[in-house]
Amino acid sequence: MLFLNDVWVNWFEGEENGYNVCEFHEWRKDDFIEVLDQVPVLKVATSLMVYIENELLDIPETLLSEVYKKAFVRKHTQRIQIEYCFIVTDGNKVLCVNTLGYKIPIRKSRLIPRQEKAVIELVEKAKMKNYTIKQCNTREKEYHILSPSPNSMLGLTRKERQLKQLLFMTLDHLYSTGSVAELRYWLTEWNPDQYIKYQVMNFEDAWSALFHELEVGWSDKHYILCEKLVKGHSFFEKLWELEEGTQVN
Repeated sequence: MLFLNDVWVNWFEGEENGYNVCEFHEWRKDDFIEVLDQVPVLKVATSLMVYIENELLDIPETLLSEVYKKAFVRKHTQRIQIEYCFIVTDGNKVLCVNTLGYKIPIRKSRLIPRQEKAVIELVEKAKMKNYTIKQCNTREKEYHILSPSPNSMLGLTRKERQLKQLLFMTLDHLYSTGSVAELRYWLTEWNPDQYIKYQVMNFEDAWSALFHELEVGWSDKHYILCEKLVKGHSFFEKLWELEEGTQVN
């Protein structure tokens, strides 16, 4: 089995979408960076790589048994085994995973560029491992407003992605608690030129129009609307303040 030593990781916990497992250039000063003493490395098919990266579903049992307690973290003078922790690569992308003892990839991390390059070089002549994904887990992934498609996040920075997800959370809240008049108001805030068109829309059409207007990209208009939508909602305001107060490296 192949191993990588002194592995720097920045865990993103409970993320089902790979775009939220940030690349090294998006790591922040207040992120907690952990150094793992030793981690097994597996070369897998791209399909399994994508599956682990973009799902919170069961990892193949054969893979888990192969890496069981073969990763270590050093705590002071002790070298402590980790139940299920490993690095997967398809020879192109690289991902480190810690299941926290479960069967799903709860923690995920990218690697620093130097170690990512080392992994790709390490597996260059290695045979690809074949693991079978449960048939019930091979269905096409469905995206929704609280788990946006990668196309919605394409080209966005970490901060923009976080604020956009917050914007979508406010839209979801608006759908469950708002009125057609409120939806028409926010549509008009977004695009005042279409005021007359919006005034004859019913609830479903108005909400659908607002969602599709905001779905693509990120702009100053998105930012301003998000800032307005969070006001008066303490939970959303807290998330806004946390994201606005973050620092990048």
